[in-house]
Amino acid sequence: MALTILGLSGALSHDPSAALYIDGKLIAAAEEERFVRDKHAKNRMPYESAKFCLEQAGIKPSDVDVVAIPFAPISLFGKERWHYAKRYWYAPDRALDAILMGNRRYKRYRKKIVWCLEQLGFDAKKVKIEPVEHHLAHAASAYHCSGFTEKTAILGIDGKGEYATTFFGYGENGRIHKIKEFYDPDSLGGLYGAVTEFLGFEMLDGEFKVMGMAPYGDASKYDFSRLAKFENGELVINTDYANVIGLRRYKEKGKGFYFSPKLIEWLGPKREGDIADDPYIHYAASMQALFEKLALEMMDYYLGDIIRETGKIAFAGGCALNVKLNQKIIARPEVKELFVQPASGDAGTAVGAAAYVSHKRGVPVEKMEHVYLGPAYSNEDVIAACARHPNAPKWQKIDDTPQRIAQIMVDGNPVAWFQGRMEFGPRALGGRSIIGCPSIPGVADRINEQIKFRERWRPFCPSMLDTVAEQMLKVDHPSPFMTFTFEVNDEWKARVSEVVHEDGTSRAQVLKREYNPRWYDLMLELEKLTGNGVSLNTSLNRRGEPMICSPTDALNMFFGSDLQYLIMEDILVVKDDVVAPSSDPSGSVES
Repeated sequence: MALTILGLSGALSHDPSAALYIDGKLIAAAEEERFVRDKHAKNRMPYESAKFCLEQAGIKPSDVDVVAIPFAPISLFGKERWHYAKRYWYAPDRALDAILMGNRRYKRYRKKIVWCLEQLGFDAKKVKIEPVEHHLAHAASAYHCSGFTEKTAILGIDGKGEYATTFFGYGENGRIHKIKEFYDPDSLGGLYGAVTEFLGFEMLDGEFKVMGMAPYGDASKYDFSRLAKFENGELVINTDYANVIGLRRYKEKGKGFYFSPKLIEWLGPKREGDIADDPYIHYAASMQALFEKLALEMMDYYLGDIIRETGKIAFAGGCALNVKLNQKIIARPEVKELFVQPASGDAGTAVGAAAYVSHKRGVPVEKMEHVYLGPAYSNEDVIAACARHPNAPKWQKIDDTPQRIAQIMVDGNPVAWFQGRMEFGPRALGGRSIIGCPSIPGVADRINEQIKFRERWRPFCPSMLDTVAEQMLKVDHPSPFMTFTFEVNDEWKARVSEVVHEDGTSRAQVLKREYNPRWYDLMLELEKLTGNGVSLNTSLNRRGEPMICSPTDALNMFFGSDLQYLIMEDILVVKDDVVAPSSDPSGSVES
């Protein structure tokens, strides 16, 4: 009998997702936002994503043995709820609630999951629901998917789960051992999120922007050390300034923020608009510097001995997507390899909870080699979507996709690239990407202004052949998921200037051909034409929207931007005023 486990996340009212393991093989995983077209899909359950997973596997709800959820009841006899109550003494209603009704959120979430399962056709009386603590789910998503066989240090840093905010542990022989946790409000992720809000972005969404802004600033101009300290093995956030609730919150236009008026008194007004300027770029740099310093001190304190023993680390939680911190970790001489869960945020806890339950039941899960785990569409699906679309797209079927698209890119055009199964996690990795030739000056600005409609200072990333990585990047470390930044060798800074950030680094995806042959072959064609086997790569979406899932989504985005070329499988769509490059006579053309 196959062991079939469905993981469902969405406990924290954002980033719901579903993942399906059958006998330790990850068959499918997808985020709800992609199907419902609502970024982060707040306050929704993973209905469409779960439905997709079942359909992808060709199974019925009755075939599922266990539903694993990444949120669990927390006992009154542990430290978690008491720590919360003590640290939030200034909001007595919340403090008492944690003691008296501390699992209310869990009960509410479980009830919603049962409702969601019933809509999917599960029998609520028969379905087995197994809760996994939130940070254990993060830890499992990193350790079990890493493929590491040696003793592995496990690090988890995020905003918060039930009460925990930070996890230190290790994995050995397929089992996870907890060493230490920190609890709300002592959260490094929460602090970064609060400063993200102060810098004018949305928490859970804008942290990447703060990290992208930081290299433009000077961290030494402002000392942020008063915001948090790590002493005697404990992290303490200064709740006079940040990670605040209730009456301590700064409020504006009826909205409460996670920082206090005291932060405004100290640093001045909250940033507004799109301009990254003085002093906010320096604030971003100072926050990033403090974040890196404390994260590394905590890692050394709790995991240093284990890292020195085997050199292996697995990292998850929203803060694992901070590629600058990851660059610092892999620069450590004692670190041999760092595996960062590609869907480190809460979406990845669906995978983690399911992997944890699978291991617990004696079925180890396979190493995560790729994240092409979402839906795929055939040429016929694409043509049908074109036929239905109100803009009546002009399309043609082409035979030599990598060669033709490489030529369009080298002619200076960005291209929307839609191939194979959709990626799981926040990074476009050659399934749903906007791509451009990185040696053509101005292509990044063009994508920012005309297509992505996003801040000018946001960096773009390179995807590259594995044969190029060793020439272009200063550090040799596996990077299939764009979870690290690397220093770029001087010669390559000039060769592919559009994908090198202000500080001389690039967040690189290094490709192996076996997991996405067409994406790899496109780089080979670019290499033939330009000498550089590198593509600029950013996610196929517009600002504020989730990544594209279906051909219809892609067409909507295409006609809502200044993109001129869209390739979906072998179907090339061009705008009316564009002459498509020559095709062989067999390609059908519709207009």
